[in-house]
Amino acid sequence: FAEQAAKRGMVAITVCQSDPMVVPYGGTKPYFGTNPIAFAAPRQSGEPILFDMATTVQAWGKILDARSKHKSIPDTWAVDNQGEPTTDPFEVAALLPVAGPKGYGLMMMVDILAGSLLGLPFGQHVTSMYKDLSQYRRLGQFHIVINPAYFGDKTLFLEKVSKMVDELHDIKPAQGFEQVYYPGEIQETVKHRYAKSGIPVAKSIYDYLVSEQLY
Repeated sequence: FAEQAAKRGMVAITVCQSDPMVVPYGGTKPYFGTNPIAFAAPRQSGEPILFDMATTVQAWGKILDARSKHKSIPDTWAVDNQGEPTTDPFEVAALLPVAGPKGYGLMMMVDILAGSLLGLPFGQHVTSMYKDLSQYRRLGQFHIVINPAYFGDKTLFLEKVSKMVDELHDIKPAQGFEQVYYPGEIQETVKHRYAKSGIPVAKSIYDYLVSEQLY
């Protein structure tokens, strides 16, 4: 939705609740979801800037990817059933908020905006995507769409965003990097590649998706 707004010349901030699968900072029991945040802004030419993140260190998909490859994960990603850090993706019971208390605060903000403010369930009361497929989910999304023309010269705004991207591209990359990218640029490249060749899915992940397993 953020990308759709940006492609129509708007600036957008959008947030969404998700299934409880993250321990609050300092806790051992899942309470909030990965509660993603997206921001998008148009520019004079080319694809819009698109920033899209979960409020956890890593998304659940990264755990599934590690399981499919039978690889360990950093002990900063998730915890086991006892709330202890784990490097075994098969032992993961809950994810950890990004940057500790900062991610925790962000996921709470998302939950309040997309849940409580809209009269919808909050925190651990948000319903699961898979548990009961006969029922609609009870969770919310919150979207802010801004017309740059209401705040000044829209053409000048687009020029400034484009110039920002150009200046970022001109920065000398650090060792091990090809260049400085704007948020969403790598994702856009991958999206075009997958549009031609499709998206490879490991069999173990496919089996998980068609099973009744929950997290």
